[in-house]
Amino acid sequence: MKEIKKYFESRIGNYSFYFEDLNSGYVYGYNENNKMTAAGCMKLPIAMVLLKEIENMKYKLDDKIFISEEDKVYGTGIIHEFLPREYTLDELMKAMLIQSDNTASNKIINIIGKDRINEVIKEMGLSNTVLNRRTSDEIYDDNNDENITTSYDLCKCWKMLYRESFLSKELSSKLLRVLGRQQLKSKSSLYILNDLKINIANKTGDKQGVENDTVLITMPKGTFSFTVMSSKIPNSVYGIVTIAKAGKMMFDSVNNYWK
Repeated sequence: MKEIKKYFESRIGNYSFYFEDLNSGYVYGYNENNKMTAAGCMKLPIAMVLLKEIENMKYKLDDKIFISEEDKVYGTGIIHEFLPREYTLDELMKAMLIQSDNTASNKIINIIGKDRINEVIKEMGLSNTVLNRRTSDEIYDDNNDENITTSYDLCKCWKMLYRESFLSKELSSKLLRVLGRQQLKSKSSLYILNDLKINIANKTGDKQGVENDTVLITMPKGTFSFTVMSSKIPNSVYGIVTIAKAGKMMFDSVNNYWK
């Protein structure tokens, strides 16, 4: 994994990554506890909080939620293109994760409440993750207005889902299945063999100057979590190519040298 660190050090921008073999416990990180803009990756812990509240019987997956014109947020997702109507919480969660739908994300945040989400995030042990605001199209220069997380915290989410240590087995499996259908697999897994992509669950995030990807991948050598976060990159293509090459290095290292 040292070659990944060297690669990031040669690139324009700030980078953080964390890798863990969830079977052996081997870890390797680079700036893994640096607080960085979460962008769409914040939707992973939000989904875990939602399912924990459902597990605690505060809500049900088939609860119906009305999405009005005023609820719509543009950017990623498709709900903003539809006429106002009811959705189940399950449908909103799937839209938030598979299409990174901002309208669905905001509605879920409104239902649970920002303070409660942050409270459960702390209960999860994500000490450097904070939901500071809802999703919007605005660009914030002040980092205090951004939703913050770390590559370490995001990999910890995958570990909790894989080990079923935070949610029940049923809900952990459900969330991993949904995240396995995430439509944006063009970052860490861009150069990974297509027949292995069906074994990848991931959540991406991006905004101006930021490209992130957090991944859980099952390979013949084991199950691994891998997160890359970036900031102050020149443009999105530069960031995506950087993350894709780092993902290929990770894949090759595991494929060629892991026992």
